[in-house]
Amino acid sequence: MVFSKFTAVALAGLLAAGTVAVFAQDAFVPPATPEEAVTMRNALMREDGGILRGAADLTGPEAVAAMTKLRDNYSHIPALFPEGSIVGESEALPAIWENFDAFTAIADAGVTAAEGGIAAAEAGDVAGYAAAIKAIGATCGQCHQQFRS
Repeated sequence: MVFSKFTAVALAGLLAAGTVAVFAQDAFVPPATPEEAVTMRNALMREDGGILRGAADLTGPEAVAAMTKLRDNYSHIPALFPEGSIVGESEALPAIWENFDAFTAIADAGVTAAEGGIAAAEAGDVAGYAAAIKAIGATCGQCHQQFRS
């Protein structure tokens, strides 16, 4: 089989585009300012709340997508709380930075629960998926109780 230069370049371009698409699925960019951090984390929390409210009704690929988004969002939480980002409409308490290890442990627990939810949804394990939703919701409450005014 003989490839023309055009075919080779086109094929290379398609492969590169596919690679970029894979890496761009969770193209998180940390906030540049404290104000941006507050805006971004408020949007993330609202998004997570919406996902969790509807998650019990999801199955199959939709459930996997919801859990994947939750996992990705939870993995970004520590970066959305840079020190000094209690500005504007922030409800964050200084306790976050006084005990950042405990704060990040809660976010890590959310990531772990979402990963369990992904596996359960992929396997069709309804009870496991429901348990993941409950565990993620518990991390929300735990964090808000300790670290939110």
